[in-house]
Amino acid sequence: MTAAPRVVRLADPGTNWDGVLALIRDAFAYMDGVIDPPSSAHRLDAAMLADMARRGIALGAIAQGRPVGCAFLDPRPYAAPPCLYLGKLAVAAEFRGTGIASRIVEAAAAEALRLRLPFLELQTRVELSANQAWFARRGFSKCGEGAHAGFARPTWIAMRRAIA
Repeated sequence: MTAAPRVVRLADPGTNWDGVLALIRDAFAYMDGVIDPPSSAHRLDAAMLADMARRGIALGAIAQGRPVGCAFLDPRPYAAPPCLYLGKLAVAAEFRGTGIASRIVEAAAAEALRLRLPFLELQTRVELSANQAWFARRGFSKCGEGAHAGFARPTWIAMRRAIA
């Protein structure tokens, strides 16, 4: 039996950023043709991911030496309210439904607690009601909405979870 993937911090050197990029692109592919504007995942490259990890915190779930889940955290201590932003949460297709995403969210909550930031915050697209419901089941609630540049209608909603 294979051990459950472990959630770790990702950092240079040694992180397979090309593998993390492939994971994100694969996990976000179902959004193509569903969300407008298209996902920013299309504009990412491996160097950008490495830079995001250096500027913030990158979490990864590793199985058999490869990334099968990830998220990027951006501490925002001067935001109103202060928070740890959770972005690019992704899980490989063959590992969905195994609890990896929940474990990554809980690892993000632990980072927020360590950093003494009272909230986890994220954005999800208005079209992705299943994602909104998934985050709601994990303690997030809608706290705002906004529009991408050039859009008159809301294109994303913000969700927030208090950290104990």
